[in-house]
Amino acid sequence: MVTTTTGAAARGLESPEKHQQRLRLGILLLVLAVTAVALAVFTKSGTVDFRLAAPDAAGPSDLNVPAKPAALLLSVVALAIAIAHLWRGLAGRWAAVLFTVFGVAFVVTFVCWAASGKTFPLTNQIQGTLALSTPLILGALAGVLCERAGVINIAIEGQLLAGAFAAAILATVSGSFVVGALAAVVAGVFIAWLLAVFSIRYLVNQIVLGVVLVVFATGITGFLFDQLVNLTDGASRFNNPGTMQPLAIPVLSSIPIIGPTVFDQTALVYAMVVAVAVLGFVLYRTRWGLRVRAVGEHPRAAATVGIKVLRVRYQAVLLAGAIAGLGGAYFTIGSTGGFTKEMTAGNGFIALAAVIMGRWHPLGATCAALFFGFTKALQGQLQVLATPIPTEVLQMTPYLLTVIAVAGAVGQVRPPKADGEPYVPG
Repeated sequence: MVTTTTGAAARGLESPEKHQQRLRLGILLLVLAVTAVALAVFTKSGTVDFRLAAPDAAGPSDLNVPAKPAALLLSVVALAIAIAHLWRGLAGRWAAVLFTVFGVAFVVTFVCWAASGKTFPLTNQIQGTLALSTPLILGALAGVLCERAGVINIAIEGQLLAGAFAAAILATVSGSFVVGALAAVVAGVFIAWLLAVFSIRYLVNQIVLGVVLVVFATGITGFLFDQLVNLTDGASRFNNPGTMQPLAIPVLSSIPIIGPTVFDQTALVYAMVVAVAVLGFVLYRTRWGLRVRAVGEHPRAAATVGIKVLRVRYQAVLLAGAIAGLGGAYFTIGSTGGFTKEMTAGNGFIALAAVIMGRWHPLGATCAALFFGFTKALQGQLQVLATPIPTEVLQMTPYLLTVIAVAGAVGQVRPPKADGEPYVPG
């Protein structure tokens, strides 16, 4: 009786807002868990052969998992976690672990249903996730830095596109990937400078301005691309940079499964990892990072202690543009080896969603970007496996899962208080 009363009292202390948030996320998890149970029930008997290495690699290359038993077990685990959150709410340090377990259980259940009796190339999935996530992570870091300083960066898409174009052209002309990467950084900073000047100095609505800058970047890169490619031998002279070669890290690249897929990447991937670590350290362990967060939360209070609010915001926005420009370079010199119109394909907006899902934290935004990259890579793998799901549904799945994830996150996270609010010194 005492335990029941204490539990009721604890639930009674829950605010109406927290109660609604818990119910909203709990219902979302429950719907996904019930879907997982249904998939497990209809999973065919057989095994899923998870390919762990290349066919000619030494050692064991497959992990055989009984599809139906594994799907049933994992779907029940997901259902239990969903019910637990709906009933009491998952909080504390174990909440993130349990939510991660829920996500893994749902994904593996889905894979068991879709790939029963087939081989699922796990190493390809890891490589695809990392490749598709790299520009997203860099774009999301740019969004985190801007919004922590109080400036909404809708223009991430434009910064990525400008960086991709500049990297392709300058790397081709100069014959140097380093020059191409530096050009991408400059292009990203240019778009960020326009964002900073019009939003910070002229107080233009930041959301409208971001959309305008995306349209501007799309138009100017498309126009210049047409002008250059239409020249004699234009494609080979201005749009043939090639792709950067992977750089294997000694010892680490020899680790089974993870080594060849994670530690044998291009310099841009390693730069992304460094950017995540450095930005996380700078924002939360340095004086400048404290000032950035201060002007994003209480700019007038920050000004009273001598912080130059406008200067800090300019610095944060321009640095974010450099990071996003580097992400744009990955589209050309990091993967495809050439520029095409609108090749970023909305990834800047997905990066913005990752900022929200990641609670405006560099590490959280990175995890959210990895989530989208994983779903995008999974969609490609399922197409190769010829699953019974229509191709159109598979193509829409990554975006649908992103919408679901953001819907679950919205209402449970709080952006910086001054995010999007112009500051006028007074």
